[in-house]
Parts: sequence; C-alpha cells; structure tokens
Amino acid sequence: MQSRLFNVDTALVASRTVARRFREQEGDALYDLIQDNHSRLEDHFPKTMEMIRDKEHAEFFVRKMLASWLMQEEFAFGVWENKSAALIGMIRLFRIDWRVPKAELNYFIHKDHTGKGLMAESVKVVLRFAFHQLELEKIAIRTAMDNIPSQRLARKLGFRREGDLRADFKKPSGEVIDTMLFGLTRGEFLGI
Repeated sequence: MQSRLFNVDTALVASRTVARRFREQEGDALYDLIQDNHSRLEDHFPKTMEMIRDKEHAEFFVRKMLASWLMQEEFAFGVWENKSAALIGMIRLFRIDWRVPKAELNYFIHKDHTGKGLMAESVKVVLRFAFHQLELEKIAIRTAMDNIPSQRLARKLGFRREGDLRADFKKPSGEVIDTMLFGLTRGEFLGI
C-alpha cells in the first residue's frame, strides 16, 4: 500500500463530464446504465455484466469498487455528464502492478453519448490522474479486434499498438478471440 496515495483526488473534472469514484447508493444508476447498454457490453465486459445482474448486485459491485479503491487495488470511476448529472459511463484502472508500476484501463459509455468526445475527455483526465497522482509508468488497453471505436479512442489519446494477443479473451458464447494490445508510457503522455 502506498501511503502517499491516501489523499488522491476522487473527482476529476473535464469540460463536460466528471469522472469520480463511485459512492455508496449508486448501484441503481450503474444497473440502469448496464441494462440500457446490455447488448453493446455483453461481449466486451462479461465479468462486469455477470456481477451487475440486478440492482442488489450492482450496489455490491459499487461497494466492492470503493473498497478496492481504498485498498489501492483498482480505481473505478463513474463518468457523470455535467449538464444532466446522469451516469453515462465507467472507466477502470485495474490489474495494477505497483512494482513497475503499471495498470490496465477499460471504459464504456452509454450508447446515446457515443461519438461526442465525452469518453475521450473523461479518459484524458483519468490518464492525468494515473500518471501524475498514481505515478504509473505505463497503462495498457486491450480491445477485441472488432472493437473499432475503442481502438480509435486509444490511438486518439496517444496509445500505440504493441501487438496482438492470440486466443486471449473468451466471450459469453464460449468463442475465444484475439485481442489488440495498446500501450502508453508516462514519458509519452508527459511529452518527455
């Protein structure tokens, strides 16, 4: 555990969104977000979908994410639209290896908010948090080969394709698929 991280920011403000740590009693909002986007998320986030199968489990998930944040095992952000105050997405820094230090990043946004740059600005403030406050050296993103919007966002944010991982991910259907690996280093992000 890193004592210097006890006081990191829990709300990251962008121009049209706020990415912030989940709070207790936000399970209902997360459940609604997941249900509204079920068909878009089921192949890419099967574990999350399984954990958030009803409102009670959604609240449990929120509390688990809060506990993981406090234990510095994972940092999960709800993405809230400033204008409506609605939960429109989620961003997670997970699989953190403090020895390097590095992490993996994933994200999704509500279908009604795609193509507006909202996720790009939200991920950008999370990257700033990760490289400045957590002092990570590297962040990786894994995407399905057919997840073109996620690949486009990764490239837009400065991530570079590092390779393909064969037979890396299993869809709920049982199909095992290849994934694309993207990486961004601290030096690249800071322009060093």
